[in-house]
Amino acid sequence: MNNTREVEVVVTGAGQAGLSSAYHLRRTGFEPERDFVVLDHSPGPGGAWQFRWPSLTYGKVHGMHSLPGMELTDADPARPSAEVIAGYFDTYERTFGLRVRRPVDVRAVREGAGGRLLVETSAGTWSARALINATGTWDRPFWPRYRGQETFRGRQLHTAQYPGPEEFAGQRVVVVGAGASGTQHLLEIAPYAAATTWVTRRPPVFREGPFGEEAGRAAVALVEERVRQGLPPKSVVSVTGLPLNDAVRQGLTDGVLDRLPMFDRITPAGVEWQDVRHVDADVILWATGFRAAIDHLAPLRLREPGGGIRVEGTRAVADPRVHLIGYGPSASTIGANRAGRAAVRDIRRLPASTEEEPAAA
Repeated sequence: MNNTREVEVVVTGAGQAGLSSAYHLRRTGFEPERDFVVLDHSPGPGGAWQFRWPSLTYGKVHGMHSLPGMELTDADPARPSAEVIAGYFDTYERTFGLRVRRPVDVRAVREGAGGRLLVETSAGTWSARALINATGTWDRPFWPRYRGQETFRGRQLHTAQYPGPEEFAGQRVVVVGAGASGTQHLLEIAPYAAATTWVTRRPPVFREGPFGEEAGRAAVALVEERVRQGLPPKSVVSVTGLPLNDAVRQGLTDGVLDRLPMFDRITPAGVEWQDVRHVDADVILWATGFRAAIDHLAPLRLREPGGGIRVEGTRAVADPRVHLIGYGPSASTIGANRAGRAAVRDIRRLPASTEEEPAAA
């Protein structure tokens, strides 16, 4: 315990949500390292963006919002988004002196003495008055399970491992998932692959016309209601529908985006449906999304019976010292900026110290 370092706030994660929170902490008088520390699991700046596939150029990025206090300007739309945004985050960290520690794995957050939290990591332990959890979802890709999956003789991979379209040249590829990643993968892979098949649990919803502020607020409200109820959050994108742009229209015309319902089983050679339909495949690409990376919060017992953490604004209802940014309604880039500011405002209202235990859920 002698090696435990004391700060006011620990920020876990240095993606959009973590950097936004760190910016607002510094702007309101908290000093990096003395008053707060930012711990990041990734090897370098850029959050999850640094791991995006090379063919996802900046011009293809949907809804990237600048961090507070510094605009992202003059970015080359033809450059990989991983390079553009990693470079921008790096400049941001240095400009505001945020002094992110990396790579640091946060292993557990526990109850400490005097009403403080103990944050146990690969780089030691911190004692904090409050925690801003901004760990995102990239480290927890969701892999559905289907009968026969272990018998498949081809390759299975997730969006998190997607290497770009050239690797699928001459192969028969089944893409699973109705989100933006699934459609992007299909449109990229189709010119290279021998054949592509699109499979989704539900029919995809395409959105025509601009996505205005009112529609955005309505989408965020749907996600917010889930986290208020303690249910696992859905992404904001999942309730907005897929933009019907020129590339998607062409994919529909060409038949690349002809969707099949979800298969019933996986065979050694492909996938099958109960109606005896069969598709041969060399690759199954699971574009099935991600789950919140919050296992390190398990010792605090914040999860509700519904499986999620009940959140009001950014604050965990079961423990007001814990704020979740980039979780549920704040998962969008603009949402993360606003949530970072709100979390810091609430943290400033916490008592400086307390000997009382936090209220039980």
